[in-house]
Amino acid sequence: MAGRLEVITGCMFSGKSEELIRRVDRANIAGQTTLLFKPRLDDRYSKNAVVTHYGREFEAKLLKTGEESISTLGEVAGPGQLEDSDIVAFDEGNFFGEDLSSLVLKLMGRDKRVIVAGLDLTFAGDPFHPMPRLMAEADRLDKLHAVCTECGDAATRTQRLIDGEPAPADDQVIKVGGKGAYEARCRDCWELG
Repeated sequence: MAGRLEVITGCMFSGKSEELIRRVDRANIAGQTTLLFKPRLDDRYSKNAVVTHYGREFEAKLLKTGEESISTLGEVAGPGQLEDSDIVAFDEGNFFGEDLSSLVLKLMGRDKRVIVAGLDLTFAGDPFHPMPRLMAEADRLDKLHAVCTECGDAATRTQRLIDGEPAPADDQVIKVGGKGAYEARCRDCWELG
């Protein structure tokens, strides 16, 4: 199998992790070997699994942000696991550093099918790096939509809330959270504090 990159993106609650798990699960059913990584800092629902907002989960290896390299993946996965895998997947790609892009290209050079799921935009509406580069390099790109919690239209934005109010644009970019701290919003209903 030739190396390729699939990117699953969109706002929070759009089903990115659900779609990632679906693809990994289908690959396993087909007899392919998969490795799933998630950022160490994402401990919302489980420390050692990718878990959707709706409770579906899949075992994952933890990778520290800033340590995105072939050698680190090999150490984290265990002896021979990276070499033997057909698919290498990453959840919450937006929580990793810029080195994720070069790591993905190296994995593709080793004939791996790579799948990355992550937010395309920050809560402030800016591109959420390293996702833009990954989206540009993707052989397949799927942008998912959620349902706007305000009007019911298709949501493409992530609304961060602080005490029920929109967060200011200068708030820190990475804050791990789920329902209560974030909502899916359409462009018209999304706002900054």
